[in-house]
Amino acid sequence: MMLASFLIFFLIIRIVQSKTEFKNNFSKIFFLAIIVVVIGMLIGKYGAAFGLPWWIYYPIPMLMTVCLPPIFLKLSKKRIAVYLILSFMSAPFIHALFSFFLDWHEYMPFWKIPYIKG
Repeated sequence: MMLASFLIFFLIIRIVQSKTEFKNNFSKIFFLAIIVVVIGMLIGKYGAAFGLPWWIYYPIPMLMTVCLPPIFLKLSKKRIAVYLILSFMSAPFIHALFSFFLDWHEYMPFWKIPYIKG
């Protein structure tokens, strides 16, 4: 799931930035992906596992996802809007795919998607 999220993060950033900007900012984007996706998912996973309140382990990764890329990449208001729309759509998309095809329901456990095999 982390790999899929990592790839989708890159896809979203590629959609938001021009080909040249993406190429020139690749190392910065890779660093952002590690922070936003990898560290964000680890905070969510282990925050829940260690019994932290949901209002700590859920908003921190979300705020990292929402705030860090526009700041680090110095996105314009229009690009921020596109980025936010795509990033908010990506979480339910990833959850739906993994729940439906792989029976993984951990990403958004409050949203029940039936498994394809039953």
